[in-house]
Amino acid sequence: MLNRRDLLSGTAGLAAGGLVLPASADAAATTEANSMPGAIDATTFGLHPGSHDDQSRAFANLLRTASDSDVAVFMPPGIYLVSNITLPRRVRLSGVPGATRIVYGGDGHLLLADEAEKIELTGLVFDGANRWIGDHAQGLLDFRRVDEIAMDNCRIVGSGKNGLALQHVSGRVERCTISGAAEAGIYSVEAGRLRISANTVSDCGNGGILVHRWEIGEDGTLVMGNRVERILARNGGTGQFGNGINTYRADNVVIANNSVSDCSFSAIRANSSSNLQIVGNQAMRSGETAIYAEFAYEGAVINANIVDGAANGISMVNFNEGGRMGVCSGNIVRNLSTQGPYTADPPGFGVGIAVEADCAASGNVIENAPLFGINIGWGEFMRNVVATGNVIRKARTGIGVTVVAGVGPAIITDNMIDGAERGAIVGFEWTRQVTGDLAAEGSDAYRHLTVERNRVS
Repeated sequence: MLNRRDLLSGTAGLAAGGLVLPASADAAATTEANSMPGAIDATTFGLHPGSHDDQSRAFANLLRTASDSDVAVFMPPGIYLVSNITLPRRVRLSGVPGATRIVYGGDGHLLLADEAEKIELTGLVFDGANRWIGDHAQGLLDFRRVDEIAMDNCRIVGSGKNGLALQHVSGRVERCTISGAAEAGIYSVEAGRLRISANTVSDCGNGGILVHRWEIGEDGTLVMGNRVERILARNGGTGQFGNGINTYRADNVVIANNSVSDCSFSAIRANSSSNLQIVGNQAMRSGETAIYAEFAYEGAVINANIVDGAANGISMVNFNEGGRMGVCSGNIVRNLSTQGPYTADPPGFGVGIAVEADCAASGNVIENAPLFGINIGWGEFMRNVVATGNVIRKARTGIGVTVVAGVGPAIITDNMIDGAERGAIVGFEWTRQVTGDLAAEGSDAYRHLTVERNRVS
């Protein structure tokens, strides 16, 4: 533990940068509670925990002086009422987890940064008090063009917009709790080398964790080990809102080992995101399609996920929009419904797994799918699909496959299908069934199909 003499000695050179420790500061007692070694105590520079007064000016002056001197700041337990704080280029700010509370006073924004070098926030609560946030800010915490962010063990509550808004930001957001945001919990745009891990995001109005880009391009964000719960779609729509984890135009993203439940639309929804991995996640009680790779994606691996309760299970579709190339393997999909948040386009809700182009669906287990266990293609949109080694139990149709003239080849082999009411493997032209059970009759009439060695009971 540093004593007063050690701390004064270590900071003696800071006076030139404008930071001079008051003679009355009890540095030893302060350092004892600090979560950042060598941090200075905010109260020795005019901040008063628990005060009802607005402390924005003192807070801004302290952060600016600490940035100029390149030192960290510790905020003791208590409530600090501040507004419209623009962060300097270097911020290292810590508090006592759950006890140091920075409350938004209204009339603009809470914290905003633009072109910062480093922002490090640890053990702080940021409370938006459900107050209005100005049009110039994307969230309660709005950080843009930040070289490195390190946010750890913080809470963000009651934001009138997004909880944490990031634009052109690198670094990590870890072990944080974000709840009650009117928009999304975490909204990242144009990230670089960002890691979002081990956070809890809940009770947000339009989204959980969003990883977006203005144009399709490499993003590389890692979304791992988060818990996302109770996400609404207050803005309505047919999938733009209400998703637990959502990527849009963001390539090379990994979404792994997350637990996502009770979302109005998808647990995990990837739109126009290529070279995507969705691996080892739990998707419970999704309102629409639980796991979705849609529109202009090329290359997606959806592996070892558990889906329980959704309108549709897993969809890798939109060949008509350029959606192609994927592996859907080793997933468990069960307990689907024909009811969703809007009137479904054909073929409807209740599909376990849907694939369309250049895809392999293998080793999946599907149970209680009221429409299709697996649906291969849609109308004229199907090419190069393999469905093999899947177990399908209690589906109206085990496997549906398009037989519209001109579609590409499909191989359907070595699947086990039990209790399919309308047939184990059936050909469709759009929504119209045009074949009997191809598992029994064979597929010789359709040169694009290979149907062999499937076990039906």
